[in-house]
Amino acid sequence: MSNITVSIHEKNNIYQAVINYRDNNNKRKQKWMSTRIKAARGNKRKALQKAEEFREQFAYSFREKEQLKQKNAALAEKYLLFREILYNLDTSKKYDETISFFEYITLWIDKVKPTIEPTTYAVHMQMINFRIKQYFTKNPIKLLELEPRHIQNFYDFLLAENLKPTTILRYHAIIRKSLEYAFQQNLIVNNPADKVKPPKKNLFVGSFYSENEFNILFQKSKDDPLHLVILLTAFYGLRRSEVLGLKWSAIDFEAKTITIQHTIVEVKMNGKKQVLAKDRTKTNSSHRTLPLTKEVMTALKDEKKRQEANQKKFKKNYITKYKEYVCLHANGSLIKPDYVTRHFPLLLKNIGLRHIRFHDLRHSCASLLVAKNIPMKAIQEWLGHSSFSTTANIYAHLDTNAKLLSAEAISSALNFKQS
Repeated sequence: MSNITVSIHEKNNIYQAVINYRDNNNKRKQKWMSTRIKAARGNKRKALQKAEEFREQFAYSFREKEQLKQKNAALAEKYLLFREILYNLDTSKKYDETISFFEYITLWIDKVKPTIEPTTYAVHMQMINFRIKQYFTKNPIKLLELEPRHIQNFYDFLLAENLKPTTILRYHAIIRKSLEYAFQQNLIVNNPADKVKPPKKNLFVGSFYSENEFNILFQKSKDDPLHLVILLTAFYGLRRSEVLGLKWSAIDFEAKTITIQHTIVEVKMNGKKQVLAKDRTKTNSSHRTLPLTKEVMTALKDEKKRQEANQKKFKKNYITKYKEYVCLHANGSLIKPDYVTRHFPLLLKNIGLRHIRFHDLRHSCASLLVAKNIPMKAIQEWLGHSSFSTTANIYAHLDTNAKLLSAEAISSALNFKQS
């Protein structure tokens, strides 16, 4: 692609590389890429060198995509009959018996895409295009010849890659679900995944903050962009998607309630990160209305005033697109999930607290409730778990008070006396 050229332009005081090229339809197109080099005297040569690197990388990528298109075109005939049976469900027709398991699962995920959540689809695609592709292209097996041992060997491969049993169970769920569809449509005579024993799920052992650590975190994070996010998560045991999706419409200052009903998630689609806002929670049980505590109510009212002040401060540069959301940066932009994940450990390091994951704030909330003798059923409703067993399985081992009562009860019942 000798007709790919590059030039640099200044934008927001940063040199931008502008790649000019023609697509397959001979239409002129541009791709802008930041060099991250300030537009200052003496930096232009560096920016030009960086831009040329971008041009070479783009040209290489462009050629690879063209080769891939040609390869896919060559495979199109092979897929035709199988795709027809998969989509039209006409099981009276014979399909290409040489199709591999990997080829099948890529067709299957394409088929079920409209019926699953975008986040679920994105996660499935990552797993299919990474580990499943890696293994089953190196160890190809036809769909019709797939046996339990082939799937078991794949799980052994994942264990050798140091993947946790919990992660392998997710791969098992995808593989089993895809093969169940093939079985239901009479593409295979049975589901080989049913005869495979995946590894047992890890016993969950979370990291929890004590009351003292929580108080230090609240005090020392007051000037941090994540302060309100941390406060809401710790008080209500919210999931990251729930706290970032919280809207002002869900706050009722008069009734003193907060309703968890919106979420913000970040997924990777076609190699690019996308933020998805949903007007519903993970499960029906996750949709819950909880009382506003005095501390949270004060913090929310302060945040309301802060956002109004920031809007006046930034004027035209203030982003009004997300003004219905509670958790925002000073310029009105949305606090994204990836920012929380990256920034939270840095905050803990700066204030001298031991490292925990952001999600462990949710577990810490639950552990404090258990320590205060709050019934497990009430904790389930507070956290928005779909079932009592989920809450009990995760947090029952923390209920030391119940264990002490049991010990006292058994001692009293047996009334054992030493001679």
